[in-house]
Amino acid sequence: MENIPFLLFAGLILCVFFMISFTSQKFRLPSVLLYIILGAAVSSFFHDIKAIHTVAEIGIVLLFFILGMEFPLARMVSISKKIWPAGLLDVVLNMGVAMLIAMIFGLGFISAFIIGSMAYATSSSISAKMLEEKKRLANPEAEFILALLIFEDLVAPLLISFIAGMNAGQSLSPVFTGMLFAKILLLVIGAILIGHYGFKRLNHFVSRYIQQDFMPLLAVGIALAYAGLAISLGLSEILGAFLAGVMLSETGRSSELEHLILPVRDLTLPFFFFWFGTTIYFGEGVPYVAMMALIVAWAIAGKILTAFAGSRMFGLSPKASVRAGFSMVQRGEFSAIIASMAVPQLRIFSGIYIVITAFIGVYLFGRATDIAAWYDKRRKSKQTEPVQRKKTQ
Repeated sequence: MENIPFLLFAGLILCVFFMISFTSQKFRLPSVLLYIILGAAVSSFFHDIKAIHTVAEIGIVLLFFILGMEFPLARMVSISKKIWPAGLLDVVLNMGVAMLIAMIFGLGFISAFIIGSMAYATSSSISAKMLEEKKRLANPEAEFILALLIFEDLVAPLLISFIAGMNAGQSLSPVFTGMLFAKILLLVIGAILIGHYGFKRLNHFVSRYIQQDFMPLLAVGIALAYAGLAISLGLSEILGAFLAGVMLSETGRSSELEHLILPVRDLTLPFFFFWFGTTIYFGEGVPYVAMMALIVAWAIAGKILTAFAGSRMFGLSPKASVRAGFSMVQRGEFSAIIASMAVPQLRIFSGIYIVITAFIGVYLFGRATDIAAWYDKRRKSKQTEPVQRKKTQ
């Protein structure tokens, strides 16, 4: 691939992405999965191509930047007060139980910690893309799903940093942990201060020049810069991009700014899912088959249970909670990053786990509305049965 001119390579791959997107709409298939499958199929030819990874990073940054613009500071504060019980339940049930299963099968603490961390986080990118594709961003459960994803995006960088520290021989000392929390706090406080005292006062400027061709430069520049700042602190670019969106939301012109950035995002985001597919390495044979079956089963049950219970804590109706429960099974980018830090045998295990849960998760996401409608109808019929019996008596 190194001998092909970049412009030719970029043009060909964009044409392939067009055909995939067109096919997905024609046959009502999730384009996300088709991009991942394509990446996995050609991974031996596209391994470690820096241009793909760079464009993929820009795509995922812009996705979460746009999501961040849906959450002004006041809304973020309101949501954070409601999401932490569900977030803690998520850590205990999905990371803790997976870690326990791995230890039962004889893995040591570090390997079990890696398995638990890899099994923990729902794929933020797949979930956000599916919410958009299925036109469910306006649904009541969308706010809960995004809030829980943000909570996971705060926890996952901590897990990645802990694993990196353990692989480097560092102990999980109070100083190491404290520094990590301090970096996250610094990034969040910086976003709050810049948003409240900076961009909130630029409302008139943004309103006046919103149609000018230099405004996308400002918006994308802020998104990439704050994501880069997060990386330089050893944190996730996803967290930095989301906070950059929160900052710009304070201008009060989020919807107009989104429309400026959407074309750039739509060009770059497919590269992320394609790149993610190229990172999946199956190797020869499936290690720990029994453990794989058990952890996959718990990945489905644990996320459904967590999201349902968490949605009820969040104040959602039973029907919306069921939709949320069946919309968070898919694992993705954080699992892949964590898997890349494991020993080769666990990398094979993790790659297969990610593909299986991504497929099952996307399928269940597509069926979530129908399942919720069936559940709600059944629940209401059970509630009316005692009343009808009393009337007949």
